[in-house]
Amino acid sequence: MHLPTARRIGLTAVALGAAVTLAACSTPTASGPGAASSATPEAGARVAVAYEGGILVLDGDTLETVADLTSEEFTRLNPAGDGRHVMVTMSEGFQVLDTGAGSTDQAELTDRVFAADKPGHVVRHGGKTILYADGTSDTTVFDTAELAASDALPEVETIAGVDAHHGVSLVLEDGTLLTTVGDADGRTGIIAKDASGATVAESADCPGVHGEGTAVNEAVVFGCEDGALLYRDGEITKLTAPDQPYGRMGNAYVSETSPLVVGDYKNDPDAEGYLLHAVTLIDTDAGTYEVVDLPEGVEYTFRDVARGPGDLAYILSADGSIHVLDPATGEITDAFPVVEPWDGPAEWQDAHPAIVVAGDIAYVTEPAANAVHAVDLTTGEIVATGELAVTPNEIAVAAG
Repeated sequence: MHLPTARRIGLTAVALGAAVTLAACSTPTASGPGAASSATPEAGARVAVAYEGGILVLDGDTLETVADLTSEEFTRLNPAGDGRHVMVTMSEGFQVLDTGAGSTDQAELTDRVFAADKPGHVVRHGGKTILYADGTSDTTVFDTAELAASDALPEVETIAGVDAHHGVSLVLEDGTLLTTVGDADGRTGIIAKDASGATVAESADCPGVHGEGTAVNEAVVFGCEDGALLYRDGEITKLTAPDQPYGRMGNAYVSETSPLVVGDYKNDPDAEGYLLHAVTLIDTDAGTYEVVDLPEGVEYTFRDVARGPGDLAYILSADGSIHVLDPATGEITDAFPVVEPWDGPAEWQDAHPAIVVAGDIAYVTEPAANAVHAVDLTTGEIVATGELAVTPNEIAVAAG
């Protein structure tokens, strides 16, 4: 098994100086927050925003409320992948929210539920939507397009799990299933099985395996507490973090048109709070793994990184700005002030700013102001703001 050399790098002096200047400067520039913008939010898009006991559906252009729906006290939101529906994690399973995106239909929380014991991760890839039940480790797969084809649940394939754990599964275009391995005592790695169920590859060298992301050419990365696993062309490679024994990547932020994966990073298991100050950069073509320390004051949580225009990464920092990270160089190339500075959450479920992206537009929550903003990522301009009567928590966009 190949163990590539991992590197830990900081921003160059030029990039660091530019980032600090941008964060401190409020004067509009040609590419800054006051510049004119020709972009608008995705036509026909709808934005789902969870709050305590409910879900708002907002118009993606104006951010005006389209619907206010009752839900359980805390729900998680994930796009279903068809541009219209959102999967809502409820106690009975994954409930289907129809946002009405791309149509004139009113939004509704439908009575369609994919039953699951402790519903967890939702993955979209290759025209399939994959649901994972933590309580059983079962995987449910369906054709994404079928969700909008009728008012009934689509036909599903259920792949039985072995030992229940907080996990995730992915199905590649050739039918290969990648799924995590673990039990009540911990999570240890992944296994790949072909469409017939035969094992293609497996690795138990991934303590605390969590999160996945698919890059170009179906190179798949899973985070570990000591690095990551890379699955590519039927083989699994361990990528080792520079900090040992603990250098955790738990979430992967990917573009399926880029070989470069951006991950979160934590090297102190006893650190208090959820704010992070470094990111992981993985080149799935070269099989390399680097850690980049962010500039002073640039900190984020798992909800605060997204990929967007140019396959760049956009980090919504606790200093209130979106910082633009080039995954090819590890440099911060721009920063856009959007929200007021904020403190990290006491618990991960607590409402705190989050970012999701559709096209050139980022949708950003600001719980302290009960607001959601639409930001043109090509200019940094705030093109719309929705003022809410509730405090936003999770957010998902259906792009129409």
